[in-house]
Amino acid sequence: MYLGYRWRRRHLSAYDSVEEFLKNNNNLMPIRYSYSDLKKMTKGFKDKLGEGGYGSVYKGKLRNGRLVAVKMLGGRSKTNGQEFINEVATIGTIHHVNVVHLFGFCVEKSKRALVYEFMPNGSLDKHIFSREGKIPLSWEKTFEIALGVARGIEYLHRGCDMRILHFDIKPHNILLDVNFSPKVSDFGLAKLYPTDYSIVSLTAARGTMGYMAPEMFYKNIGGISYKADVYSFGMLLMEMASRRKNVNEFVDNPSQVYFPSWVYDQFSEGKEIEIENSTTEEDEKILKKMIIVALWCIQMKPSDRPSMSKVVELLEGDVESLEMPPKPFQTPKGMPVEGMGQFRNLPWLPHGDSTNSLTFVLNRH
Repeated sequence: MYLGYRWRRRHLSAYDSVEEFLKNNNNLMPIRYSYSDLKKMTKGFKDKLGEGGYGSVYKGKLRNGRLVAVKMLGGRSKTNGQEFINEVATIGTIHHVNVVHLFGFCVEKSKRALVYEFMPNGSLDKHIFSREGKIPLSWEKTFEIALGVARGIEYLHRGCDMRILHFDIKPHNILLDVNFSPKVSDFGLAKLYPTDYSIVSLTAARGTMGYMAPEMFYKNIGGISYKADVYSFGMLLMEMASRRKNVNEFVDNPSQVYFPSWVYDQFSEGKEIEIENSTTEEDEKILKKMIIVALWCIQMKPSDRPSMSKVVELLEGDVESLEMPPKPFQTPKGMPVEGMGQFRNLPWLPHGDSTNSLTFVLNRH
């Protein structure tokens, strides 16, 4: 009996935190739907688009005929409703061509859901990592997607009253519409803070292994700021250019296990980079530009990375004007290499498997 009471108290606190947020923000743009509305628009949750640790996503249709994706959040009391609040508080109040649009939400007892625009071409990871029989995106289209993502993140950092840090930029969280225009999605780990603040306070690391900035772990290289998103974008951009995971232990050439390190050495030695389906001189210029910009973004120290505004400028500029950055992934000064096995998945150590999608969700604010 006591255990049942405690379970209800824990869950009620999660629901209450959401209701408190909605009560204090009653001018929100998104529509509040009932659970029965969701059942109608999804025809009883008939067409599942995908699922993950967050819950499940279903295809639906609004009364006006517009297709939507209904994301039913799992009932994880440990997040205390924070993932839901983060999503509604960030994308619920902004609109940008490269940020996914939130139409509405549902909060009804234990049910929490988010209703987004439907993105028929799914997430970017399905298109940049090789799959047999799948026609790859052209390099021109790949570059357009990269530039769109950069503009979306730049908007989050500079285009709103409050700066929005995403903290989980990765291929899985970039959605593609019918024209393959990219939209940044999944703001469950996002944090808002004033634009005049240079450093943000976090009580725990957040993000996905392989894309997380090193300052999340090594406090001696710099504070956590919007430059953490720049780092994640750099890792994403590198994967778009190479069309493979940045860390792959199964490659034939051991020197290519960690692609950013290998490609940096190739460029430094003046060697040509041969990447699948790059056939024209223009393709090669696009690839070189993406890789050099990515190398700038993944510099170890946050202060050495460009802002997203500068990243957009570099991507829009001439490849001939780009300078090679310093080698970006040395072990931080004063950090012993021995005993670092616990960090083997981190992208700036050239070993281990960073395909692990371990997401940190503790103490989100």
